[in-house]
Amino acid sequence: MSIGERYDEWKKINDGRAKIVIGARSAIFAPVRELGIIIIDEEHDSSYKSEMTPKYDAKEVARFMCKEANVPLLLGSATPDIDTYYRAKKEEIMLLKLKTRANKAKLPEIEVIDLREELAKQNKSMISTKLYEEIEKNLEDKKQTILYLNRRGFSTFVMCRNCGYTVKCKNCNINLTYHSNTNKLKCHYCGYEEKLVTKCPSCGSEQIRYFGTGTQKLEYEIKKLFPNASTIRMDIDTVSKKNSHEEILGKFKNENIDILIGTQMVVKGHHFPNVTLVGVIAADGSLNIDDFRANERTFQILTQVAGRAGRDKDKGRVIIQTYNPDNFSIECAKKQDYDLFYNAEILMRKQLKYPPFCDIILIGFTSINEGEVKKVANSIHEYLKKRVLAENLGIILYKALPSPIDKIKNKYRWRILIKCKFGEEIIDLINDVMNKYQNLKVKNTKITIDLNPNNML
Repeated sequence: MSIGERYDEWKKINDGRAKIVIGARSAIFAPVRELGIIIIDEEHDSSYKSEMTPKYDAKEVARFMCKEANVPLLLGSATPDIDTYYRAKKEEIMLLKLKTRANKAKLPEIEVIDLREELAKQNKSMISTKLYEEIEKNLEDKKQTILYLNRRGFSTFVMCRNCGYTVKCKNCNINLTYHSNTNKLKCHYCGYEEKLVTKCPSCGSEQIRYFGTGTQKLEYEIKKLFPNASTIRMDIDTVSKKNSHEEILGKFKNENIDILIGTQMVVKGHHFPNVTLVGVIAADGSLNIDDFRANERTFQILTQVAGRAGRDKDKGRVIIQTYNPDNFSIECAKKQDYDLFYNAEILMRKQLKYPPFCDIILIGFTSINEGEVKKVANSIHEYLKKRVLAENLGIILYKALPSPIDKIKNKYRWRILIKCKFGEEIIDLINDVMNKYQNLKVKNTKITIDLNPNNML
């Protein structure tokens, strides 16, 4: 919505002319009078937590508002957040289960394909033999297919095969992604782009190769394998214009386009009666991230994407391609058994002291000056260490280290992680940390505090 449209809607709500308010994260602050209920759909979704300061969590805000107004809060999901389900199991909140799908449709059949075996058969394509056969069958039956790959662009990194040099962003410590439609290399963090590299800047070799795959490359390969099939792609590159999101989905549904290729945007809540096949190109993408929630995110996304298939009379099929077929989150997604996944995950979280058994506080530091950010982070760590030892605070303090992505937009990034049970004592400690930071009187370094961050990078 434009700023003007947002203002008009805000005024309509403020004047009491709207009985129902529908919106994304910021809608939680809508000036609703006589609040009766708050419903948070897909409550497991990480986008309810703001990544920008103030780092508020819409679910926490909703809990507070409902408590104040003495009205119910309804959290809905086919794959609930582990924390939410834990609270339901402890009977802190009421658990209600829907035991049948919409229209009483049957759950789709899920098959997991081991990509190591495909390589052994000399199949180096992004599409396994089984998925190829299923797409072909769908095209013959005039049914639609969704292919999911959570990486945009054509190639995820460009490397010199002679010396191993990879082309990185000049502002961020991250590989540039090749986009074939513009024939440019782009950074997905700061937006920096440059011309295609044909000669290695390090050794002068012309042995430049493209590695990894994105949605553009998948679309290119699908058009090569199925030249007569109609395809449409949906990712951040194709939905940048206003209303383009709705246009693509409308086109796919109304014009009966054969294959929809996309990132996470294609898996959330859409209802396409003619979609009977869903293919997950690389289920390992979300498994290999540096985050304790990696298994949970993988299970959620695979279960959600499977839910797009067979939502009408025709039975759905789902093909999951992976190099880790024995991973328990993939096995549970295949069985579509949330309780099985939850029981295994909650035991692991308890052993390793992760939420919901503790809270994680991330103290982040960013600066254009690499030396200064390191000095500030170490200084705050020393202060915390002394306090923890002197006052016997029940927290686990980790040493100050560079963040996994240690430079974004020309700013160096460090962090300190704390595991604790969040309460008044911790709030006082964090306030003292902020006072200590103010006393350091540093010019370039900024500090942020994030409680239970969604992004650990």
